[in-house]
Amino acid sequence: MYKLVAIDMDGTLLNDQHEVTMEVHEALQEAKKLGVKIVLCTGRPIHGVYRYLEELILNEDGDFVIAFNGALVQNAHTNEVVSQLSLSYDDFVDLHQLSLKLGTPMHYFDSEYLYTSNRDISNYTILESFMTKMPLHYRAVDEISREVLVPKVMFIDEPERLNETIANIPDEWKTRFTMVQSAPYFYEILHPEASKGRAVKQLAEQLGIKREEVMAIGDNGNDISMIQYAGCGVAMENAIPAVKDAADFITTSNNAHGVAEAIRKMILKVGQA
Repeated sequence: MYKLVAIDMDGTLLNDQHEVTMEVHEALQEAKKLGVKIVLCTGRPIHGVYRYLEELILNEDGDFVIAFNGALVQNAHTNEVVSQLSLSYDDFVDLHQLSLKLGTPMHYFDSEYLYTSNRDISNYTILESFMTKMPLHYRAVDEISREVLVPKVMFIDEPERLNETIANIPDEWKTRFTMVQSAPYFYEILHPEASKGRAVKQLAEQLGIKREEVMAIGDNGNDISMIQYAGCGVAMENAIPAVKDAADFITTSNNAHGVAEAIRKMILKVGQA
């Protein structure tokens, strides 16, 4: 019996209209009634998750949420921080210089806001602000406090240009930080110990849940670590090939209630003798 299900949001839990379908909502509630921990595990900032926690009733006593691609684990009922990993001011400045060298836009977060140092604000920064409901601010680099804690930096660009940027990042940067692509136009940079897999493992161990009792569902590169960790890794039909290769089985797409299909098959045992 699976006791914890970690679920990515964009491209997994949510359909292409950024909605939770009724089928997915009902399946999650049925699993929760059985005592299964349903944990949203997303690259979004925590403020971009709250309304979904409320909608899915995943903010009760004993509920948890993972945000910023594993850089933040939080009690969803009390908002108490379980663990947090942040980039330093020097990390931020170095990454900003790298973005300039590579000619790619960059934005970043603190606990409350989304920031950009680009006067010509990227459409993808505007998209991020809209999707996550995070207020957007322009800040020149020399206006940033040295005390700032940055959970995540993102390189953003048109998919073809972003792929060129990723290919041109020197290898030493990829060992200094965790770097994962979460969408064709988003490349996310975090503390070197931050990942969805690490966060799910930490939470499961804290709750006394064994690896083989964990299920993880995702669609993109930032989901691979948790799919590899879980006793049962599930890829969406719309997942990238690397996620499908890492998974134990493939469910239907995010537009065809794929999370509900996986929950019904693996936890609710619907349709099985």
